[in-house]
Amino acid sequence: MEDTFDLVVFGATGFTGRLVAEYLSQNQGISHDLNWAIAGRDINKLDSIKNEMDIPSSIPALSTDINDMDSVRALVKKTRVLLTTVGPYQIYGNEIIESCIDEGIDYLDLCGEPAWMHKIVSNFQTKAQETGARITFSCGFDSIPFDLGVYELQRKAIAKFGSPMQRVKGRVRSMKGTFSGGTLASFKATMNAAGKDKSLISVLRNPFALTPNFTGVDQPSGNRPYLDASLNAWVTPFVMASINTKNIHRSNYLLDQMYGENFQYDEMLVTGQGDQGENLAMKLAQGNPMAGSTTKPGDGPSKEERETGYYDVLMIGENTDNQSIKLSIKGDKDPGYGSTSKMIAESGIWLAENPLTKGGGIWTPASLMGESLVEKLEKHAGISFEEET
Repeated sequence: MEDTFDLVVFGATGFTGRLVAEYLSQNQGISHDLNWAIAGRDINKLDSIKNEMDIPSSIPALSTDINDMDSVRALVKKTRVLLTTVGPYQIYGNEIIESCIDEGIDYLDLCGEPAWMHKIVSNFQTKAQETGARITFSCGFDSIPFDLGVYELQRKAIAKFGSPMQRVKGRVRSMKGTFSGGTLASFKATMNAAGKDKSLISVLRNPFALTPNFTGVDQPSGNRPYLDASLNAWVTPFVMASINTKNIHRSNYLLDQMYGENFQYDEMLVTGQGDQGENLAMKLAQGNPMAGSTTKPGDGPSKEERETGYYDVLMIGENTDNQSIKLSIKGDKDPGYGSTSKMIAESGIWLAENPLTKGGGIWTPASLMGESLVEKLEKHAGISFEEET
């Protein structure tokens, strides 16, 4: 069919959507000349984005109104893969995801909204399996570096020791960059929803909220600072831990317990050694780093800020035989925008290029794309996954 695209970027007038479209435009060779398009509500804004981001005029711009169900369905029918950056997803994502599942269309997003994800998994997993729609949440900084980081560490551990590591510690060693306006809006929407529906609080607190009918062993609480002996440094709760942890347990669940049924994971921010590290850990634990942020959806850092940003995450795997393995995950752009836009773009390309890999269902990046996405990110997206001694 002439007007069926391999990939459509929905939300291309938003800050992150623009960066995704720019990345696809600049890396046409990577995407093997995929037939792709951009979509959003305002066709004039889409056209001006093409001029601004130097996107060829030959890339189609599709007008789609998120509040018009017929418009959304018409868009979904025009593509094989729908990449959406329009959040908060619990507010703007329902019609799109349901349309994709109905039509058997692959879908990916940047969602870090666990209560909404829990609802989608509960309501639509079976239908997505039936229609063949591959739904993949959290294809940005939450949760790809962490989800794929644990996957890679366990893959290496199984090769090296013959079994997975029971305990994995995710430790954010350093990070430079800002939270995206979309992340902030999603956080506020989640808190508002939990305020109205108290049952969501137990979902948000449960590390196994995305693994229906499976609850693993007790998990480290990860909710207070402590001196981590494996690093000889102080660590404090990391703001993304709640969503990343749920996705990592879902990956294990979807990979037939590749990490073991007794797998434990927590995620903390490293603040340093000695009194200085302790003081910073205590200070950060007292406040929410998002609380004072005024970044709005659609806003974002300058190109220079994105280019000079970075992150460095260490995964430490340990088992009961006192064996251990370490893997570092490093990104060469700011996490919230520069690196996130490359991660979701590469994930979208992967889905378009691998239409027959695994069947329909609600996936995680590690469980669906695994090693081949790691290779893509290392080759094209400035992200490294390296074992440390």
